[in-house]
Amino acid sequence: MTENSEIAARLAALSDRELVGVLLVATAGRPGFDTVHAALLGVAEAADAGGAPGVTPATVPPSVHDAAAVHDVSGQVGGVSPVPAVPVPPTGIAAPTETAGYSPSGVPTWGSVRDKVEQRFGTAQGMDELDKQTPAGRSVDEQWDAREKAARERLDQIRKSLHGNDSETSGP
Repeated sequence: MTENSEIAARLAALSDRELVGVLLVATAGRPGFDTVHAALLGVAEAADAGGAPGVTPATVPPSVHDAAAVHDVSGQVGGVSPVPAVPVPPTGIAAPTETAGYSPSGVPTWGSVRDKVEQRFGTAQGMDELDKQTPAGRSVDEQWDAREKAARERLDQIRKSLHGNDSETSGP
């Protein structure tokens, strides 16, 4: 027996109430299964309210292979589905195309990424300008300038000493 068929067999052996409990725990906190979790909550509430009349917990579920591919509500006891319908947005509300810079699948759009980069760049420039206006920032800038000037002077001295040696050794 494969691992999946063992799991399926164990789940099939559970009562409806136990299976709903297991599935509620498995789907809790998973954004992709929010609608499934909500449907399971509806099933649990219907079972707590007494369930459908004439249905006993000892009902033997059909085997996985004998189950029909499509389950019709009319074939259920009582003719009412305990599973709530998939929520549909009310009229007047546009379907989600791009919300706050994200596609319906949750991927950031190029425009939102560009805006974030530009905002961060602008913030960095502003922080730099504000830094230069503080005494500590001015002190750092003055130290940097002094080091740059010292480095240029030292480089000029080295170049002069090298050129001075070139003229002495390059005789007639």
